[in-house]
Amino acid sequence: MSLWTSLEPASATVDPGASTRVRLRLRNTGDVVDEYRFEPVGPVAPWTTVEPATLRLYPGTTGTVELTFAPPRTPDATAGPNPYAVRITPTEHPEAVTVPEGNLTITPFTELRAELVPPTVKGRFRGRPKLAIDNLGNTKLTASVSGSDNGDQLVYDLHPSNVQIEPGRAAFVNATLKPRRIIWFGPKEQRPYRLSVQRSGVQPEPVDGTYIQRGFLPRWLATLFGTLMALALAFALIWFNYKPHVQSLAQEQPVEAGVSSIAPSPSTTPTPPPAPTQTAAAAPAAPTTEAGNDNDGGGGGGGGGGGATATVTAKPKQDTAATAVNRLAAADPGGRHICYRAYIQGTGWSKPVCDGTIAGTIGKNTPIKDINVAVYGVDGSAGNSFVYDSQSTNGQGKWQTWTKIVADGKDNYIGSTKPADPYLETFTLNVGNGQVCGFAHVRNAGWGNQVCSDARPALLTLGTWDNTLWLEAFKLTV
Repeated sequence: MSLWTSLEPASATVDPGASTRVRLRLRNTGDVVDEYRFEPVGPVAPWTTVEPATLRLYPGTTGTVELTFAPPRTPDATAGPNPYAVRITPTEHPEAVTVPEGNLTITPFTELRAELVPPTVKGRFRGRPKLAIDNLGNTKLTASVSGSDNGDQLVYDLHPSNVQIEPGRAAFVNATLKPRRIIWFGPKEQRPYRLSVQRSGVQPEPVDGTYIQRGFLPRWLATLFGTLMALALAFALIWFNYKPHVQSLAQEQPVEAGVSSIAPSPSTTPTPPPAPTQTAAAAPAAPTTEAGNDNDGGGGGGGGGGGATATVTAKPKQDTAATAVNRLAAADPGGRHICYRAYIQGTGWSKPVCDGTIAGTIGKNTPIKDINVAVYGVDGSAGNSFVYDSQSTNGQGKWQTWTKIVADGKDNYIGSTKPADPYLETFTLNVGNGQVCGFAHVRNAGWGNQVCSDARPALLTLGTWDNTLWLEAFKLTV
């Protein structure tokens, strides 16, 4: 049995997001009727379709199938030449496989997304936002970062100021904003600024943020100092201007040697009344020193005071995703919001963040064990967790039990905080209306692409299936 094949053309070029076709001709050079099955192989196989998928040929006849290549406009479509092949398997002789090979060149494209985390920072002497730059193109991104503002009110310290990012990866630039003028007293002031990502030969990509500069001393403290100074000045004036009248009642008795003199008549100045004496019955009671008794107070006779009372301070209530989302809902009743926090192994719960802000850690190799989510305006949420499996035989983790659908404004927990329970590799989430979107940061893999899901029963899935990796950070929007 034998088969003749030909790819026309053997090399093709395609733009990401577009498609191109290659014709595969084959001839049955054997002496029996045979049917051939076609299967694309190689790195571009996921974007390749073969029509028809099977072809039946009589001996000596020729047939044609078309290969359609449609690489997506994502970092997965690597720029440059990409070899491909088609496995042809005869039905009559499945061991006689033929694999014609060709070459597909994918053109490069550049695309980036930049985001300030957080977009608004506060401080008296400096602010420290981070600029997240995602390379969404299929070639290495080289860019520089600079800062500017109206009036040149801020000084910018950027590390690093130049970045090189592989396709599908992200880089973080640590920015330090320092005001040129310190506000010693008075209200806080907003200082809008802009960080620009500049690539060679193209317009810069601007990202706007706000630095809120606080006064060195708050207004209430300045008012308190002024009041205390006025009171001190008034007290000093009263003290120095008040002159108490003091007169001595003692009478001088002059004495000469050997001669007695008669004492002079007493002064006609009235004698001050005697000071009041305090009887034993009116003596103030000794203050009790016993603490914690609420009944020890009370007005005793002669100015007696109440007993000391111990104050017990209640432990502050923990700030959860629900408390954060309800604060947003109170300020924006008609909006859609999602707030969330992460339970980080060895650290505990992080503070809740909302609407696209990063939760978790990056580059510290600390996995997330539990996720606390609360939504508003999307008809509730539900989720599931995919966790590490120490008994895995296929290199993947395992699913846990689904959570119930939790109403808007309530806490939903996906995972477990128990020390013996495993950490998260992947989690799923859905909402009752609209869309939910997110990004995931996986150990040794970095940030993935944005993923979105429609309303229930559709699912948003973020993370990894690899049992040797884990979820480190994520961010969500609705």
